[in-house]
Amino acid sequence: MPDTGSTVPRRQVGRLMRQLRERAGITLMAAAEELEFSRARMYRIENGEVPVRKHDVIAMCTVYRATPRMTEVLIGLAQESKAKGWWHAYGDVVPAWFELYVGMEQAASRLRSFAPTVIPGLLQSPEYAECVFHTWAGSGRGAVTVRMERQRLLTRSDPPAPILDVIVDEGVLRRAIPDRLGMRKQLAHLVNVSTRPNVCVRVIPFAAGPHKAASSGQFTILDFPAVGAASPEPTTIYCENLTGALYLDKLAEVKAYESTWVELEAIALSQDESDDLIRSVIKESDVE
Repeated sequence: MPDTGSTVPRRQVGRLMRQLRERAGITLMAAAEELEFSRARMYRIENGEVPVRKHDVIAMCTVYRATPRMTEVLIGLAQESKAKGWWHAYGDVVPAWFELYVGMEQAASRLRSFAPTVIPGLLQSPEYAECVFHTWAGSGRGAVTVRMERQRLLTRSDPPAPILDVIVDEGVLRRAIPDRLGMRKQLAHLVNVSTRPNVCVRVIPFAAGPHKAASSGQFTILDFPAVGAASPEPTTIYCENLTGALYLDKLAEVKAYESTWVELEAIALSQDESDDLIRSVIKESDVE
């Protein structure tokens, strides 16, 4: 089975279970009592925080009067949810709150990322990543190794590599790390990686002035393919902060960020113009 990790199947089980329960007109508390589960356990299952055993799936589907076909789908997803992704081997350097994102990233079919202050992790060179981790958390090479491992999804073939669209602010290009040669390598990497058919890197120039996303901070929009016979995981917005992360998937929230993304695309330079600007920044650093 392709290594898409356990996160998305687990979330899908929870989402489908919640839908079945609500359609059956059963409250969370009533379901917990009928199944002899604690309310906390029911909550964790429906939020995709824990894997679900096959016999629990069958019991829940029986109480919710699910069809045989839906029961079969949920059993299959529950079995997928037990698979561990490669990142679990790096538990000491991957925060628990970030494990969810890495699993979702591995399962996404498209990623749209806005970076106003720092180059996104999927496009960082080893030198740049090492500086970022040392500055932010004093982390060592283990964290850099994880970041480099994450980037392998951009060149994988099974499942197909996701589409990655990145928009960075011009300030990101000019906010250099102390390692000047490392910074030039990082900028060259942005130009090189954007030659891949599934990667696009565009820049918002200073000349564009203030824009709507100035107050949003860094965010990533994740779109997902269907998994087996189940409906796709809903589009999710990922926003990282100092103490954790937010995962937004309500329709109004998604629409707000997708609207902002459309505006960013409208003011960003084209791919060729962005490459030219990045090359000019490299040349400027060469003569300093």
